[in-house]
Amino acid sequence: MGHNGQRILVVEDDPVTQLRHSGYFQQAGYEVEVASTAAEMRHQMQQRPFDLILLDVNLPDEDGMMLTRQLRSDSDIGIILVTGRCDSVDKIVGLEMGADDYVTKPVEMRELLVRVKNLLWRIALAAKRSEPVANVSPAGALSFAGWSFQPASRQLWRGEHQVKLTRAEFELLAAFVQHPQQVLARERLLALISHRVDAPNDRTVDVLVRRLRAKMEKPDGYPTLFVTVHGEGYLFGSAVTS
Repeated sequence: MGHNGQRILVVEDDPVTQLRHSGYFQQAGYEVEVASTAAEMRHQMQQRPFDLILLDVNLPDEDGMMLTRQLRSDSDIGIILVTGRCDSVDKIVGLEMGADDYVTKPVEMRELLVRVKNLLWRIALAAKRSEPVANVSPAGALSFAGWSFQPASRQLWRGEHQVKLTRAEFELLAAFVQHPQQVLARERLLALISHRVDAPNDRTVDVLVRRLRAKMEKPDGYPTLFVTVHGEGYLFGSAVTS
């Protein structure tokens, strides 16, 4: 049995790297399964739940970046991208797609173990910290600009259309909703989400705001909600009612 049954899925098409990673984390006390393709990964995930995925970006059947976005839209599973790409742009794209962390090959295994432990700890801590915002009842909903936000269940609706949020996106939106029409510095916003984000910085907030804008502002006719206040931070531009 691993750390409280924590289970890791190693998705890697190189057999040597796959064996190295799976063997190392098994010795560290985790339950480990492996997959060489995206199709095998999906099969594994249908068979059992996982806490974290070590995902190679260059898989033979699907692009790892797009796969990350699909995974993040469906779940809050921890995602660490493992890749030979060292361009900073690739790292930013990976984080924007919803990855929690990004490491480049060759990987120093002790460092990777620390990153895995920290991410699993942050996920567990985030689950404990999930609380309703603005003192609404568990069944209550907050409304703004045509949206219905249910903090207790982490659901976001526009009419009959539900928009899925990652935990970090939810926490950032909750922070904005708690302080509508107020300028919030990046440092203040960062403090509310940093328990899930590795090595957080100002860029982290910008990435999450961009992801929220893509989900809540990009469709035609949707109002602008997240206003950039240059030199200060961001402002949530809508009034909020309960």
